[in-house]
Amino acid sequence: MTDTGDSQTDDDQKELSGPDLSHESPVSSATTSTVNTSGAGNKRKRLFTKELRCMMFGFGDDQNPYQESVDLLEDLVVEYITETSLEAMSVGRPGKVQVEDIVFLIRKDRRKYARVKELLTLNEELKRARKAFDECNF
Repeated sequence: MTDTGDSQTDDDQKELSGPDLSHESPVSSATTSTVNTSGAGNKRKRLFTKELRCMMFGFGDDQNPYQESVDLLEDLVVEYITETSLEAMSVGRPGKVQVEDIVFLIRKDRRKYARVKELLTLNEELKRARKAFDECNF
């Protein structure tokens, strides 16, 4: 048996080059797919793909951005949320994340702090409006 160097089968070549995704639309496959995020076989479901695509388009990207760009951005978002949540658990009551803990962590970042305060204020206004509306209906 002589080895000419061209003894790889088609299956071996597909394995090396990865799956053929050319037949899938970028939007439909992205919202339900599980993706390898660390290269060590760690797969997780993509949670924010649709929202990130819309945000990227709103900030000037193409209407259908590259899937790799969306995946990278999602990895960064999930990493930020995870790190912030873990820090918040260590700041406040152990094992519990409360709004005050998140506010405490971002207090030095003026933009984030102002946005969080605005969203919390709007949330309180909505709660009061719902309560008033419910009282009027009874």
